[in-house]
Amino acid sequence: MGILDRLKPKRPRKTQTSPAQLPRRIRIGLWAAAFLTGLIGMVNLLSAVTPSLPERRDWLELFVPFEVRASGRVFTAIAGFLLLVLAANLLRRKRVAWILTVGLLIISIIGHLIKGFDYEESILAGVLLIQLLIMRPVFTAQSDRPSIAQGIRVLIGSVLFTLAYGTAGFYILDGRFKVDDKLVNFSLRESILQTLAMFFTEDNAGLEPVGRFAEFFANSIYIVGAVALTFSLILLLRPVLLRGSPATIAERQRAREIIDQYGQSSLARLSLLSDKVYYFSPSGKSVVAYVAKGRAAIALGDPIGPLEDRAEAIIGFQHFCDRNDWFPTFYEAVPEQLPLYESLGYRYVQIGEEAIIDLKTFNLKGKANQNLRTAINRLTKTGHSFKVFEPPISDDLIAQLKPVSDEWLQAKNGSEKQFSIGWFHREYLQGCHIAVVYDAHGTIVAFSSLLSGYKKKEVTVDLMRHRKTVENGTMEYLFASMMQHFQKLEYDSFNLSLSPLAGVGSSPDAQRVEKGLNYFFENLNKFYNFKGLHQFKEKFQPRWEPRYLVFQSRATLPDIAVGLVRADSGDRLLDYLKPGT
Repeated sequence: MGILDRLKPKRPRKTQTSPAQLPRRIRIGLWAAAFLTGLIGMVNLLSAVTPSLPERRDWLELFVPFEVRASGRVFTAIAGFLLLVLAANLLRRKRVAWILTVGLLIISIIGHLIKGFDYEESILAGVLLIQLLIMRPVFTAQSDRPSIAQGIRVLIGSVLFTLAYGTAGFYILDGRFKVDDKLVNFSLRESILQTLAMFFTEDNAGLEPVGRFAEFFANSIYIVGAVALTFSLILLLRPVLLRGSPATIAERQRAREIIDQYGQSSLARLSLLSDKVYYFSPSGKSVVAYVAKGRAAIALGDPIGPLEDRAEAIIGFQHFCDRNDWFPTFYEAVPEQLPLYESLGYRYVQIGEEAIIDLKTFNLKGKANQNLRTAINRLTKTGHSFKVFEPPISDDLIAQLKPVSDEWLQAKNGSEKQFSIGWFHREYLQGCHIAVVYDAHGTIVAFSSLLSGYKKKEVTVDLMRHRKTVENGTMEYLFASMMQHFQKLEYDSFNLSLSPLAGVGSSPDAQRVEKGLNYFFENLNKFYNFKGLHQFKEKFQPRWEPRYLVFQSRATLPDIAVGLVRADSGDRLLDYLKPGT
C-alpha cells in the first residue's frame, strides 16, 4: 500500500485502544460490565444491612453458625464498597481492576449465600463473573507496579495497626460501650471481630459509645479504615509512572540515529532533550519522543521516521499507551499529517501558529519596517553590536550568558520551561548557534539560542533573553540582525517558533474547544504573555502556519491539559502560574 492510500480517510484503519475506538460489541460489553459492577456493589451494601428472610435464616441456622453468617455480612459489605470504586476502572480496562473485581465477585457470591442464602444476588454476581472471565483479554491496561506493591503494603500495614489498636482499645475500655442499653465487656476474640467489622464497614453491630473518649476511639477506627482503603485503591489503580532517568543511553543513541536520518525541522532537535522518553515503532524505523504526565503521554510533534512507517508508528504508540493506561497525544502536529490521524480515529484542535520568515524575500524596506530600521539605527549609534557564535559554544561564552539568563528569569518571576523549548543548560547550548547583543562597554545585554533544521535550511529561535534594563528596541535589533545574518548565509527561512493560541478560535466555524482556548488567549495574559509574544513576532510580517494538538477523545482533554502544564513547567506548577511567566 502506498502512502497516498494510507492517507485516504475513506479507508480508515481502526485500532483497539481507547473505549471510543473499540469494536461496538466490546464497548457495549465494557459499559455493561461497569454498570453491573456498580449495581452489584450497591446491592451488596443494601443486602449487608438488610435482615435476611426468616425462613431462609432458620434453615441456615441448622448448618451455618451465627459467627460465620455475621462475617458473611461484613465481607459482603466490604465487597460492595470496593466494587463501587472499581466500576469506573473497568472502563479503563485496568488489569488490576479486573483481578480485584473477579475476586470480590467470588467473595460476594459466597457472602450472600452464607449470610442469608440470598441466591438472587449470588446469581446476579455469577452472571457478571462469567462475563468478566469471557472478556479477560480486553483488560490489558497496566497499573504502576511500585504503586501496587505500596498499596498492598499500606493496606496490610493499616489492617495490622488498626487491629492491634482497636483490639487493645475494646479490650481495655470495659464499660465504655453498650448494646441495647447494656454495658459490654469485650473478650479478646470479640475485640478483634468488632475492630475488623468497624475497619472494613460502618457496621458497629448496635454498639454505642459511652462518653467522649469512647466516641473518639470508635470514630478513629472508621477514619483509619476509610483513608487506608481509599489510598490503597488509588495506588493499586494509578497509571504507570515514569521514574528516574527518562531514557537509557542506548535508547537515546538509537533515537538520535533515527532523528538525524529522518528529522525534518528544528523541532526534531528538541526531541533529543533529556526530559524525553522514546517509543520505537514495531519496524524500529520510527521514533516517538514523548513525556508522560499523569494519564497523558504527550509526544512532541509527529512520529519521526519514513513516511511509509508513519501509520504503524502511531498505531504502535497507541497500543503502548493503552498498556500503560495513558492517553496518546501529539503536540504541535503539522497540517499535512491530519488526514492520517483522522483515518486512525483521532481528533485535533489548533493550539497556535508558527511564525516563519521567508529569508529569500526578507528585507527592511518599506513603511511597515520603519520601526525595525529605527531600532537598528538607534542601537548602532549608541555603540551596540551584534555577533553570532557557531557551535560548539565555549564555556567562557556560556558563563557570560548565565547572568543575563538569571536576570531575565528573575524579572519574569518564573523558572525554566521545558518540553517544547530548550532551557539554559551548558551541554545543550554548546550545540546551538548563539546570537548576542553587546552594549557600548562590551557587555552582553541580550542573546538568543537558535536551532538549525535537518532536511531544510531553516533556523529556529529557541531561548531569547535580555537584562532587566535595556535600550528600547534591543530585541527588535537582535531579531532583525539574526535574520540578516542567516539570509547572507543563504538560509531559506527563519522560524520564530510557536505563538501559543495565536489564530485559535477566532473564525466563526471554530470548534468549541478552540473558542475556549481563544478565551485564554484574550483574558489570561497576566499569567503568560500570549498576546505580547504574538504582537512582537507580528512586527516581522511572518507567514503563519497552524499547529495542532491531536488526541483521541474530548473527555481526555482535562488530563492532557494538566499533563501539558506539568511537562512545560517541569512539574513546578506554582512557578508556572506566577504572573508574568
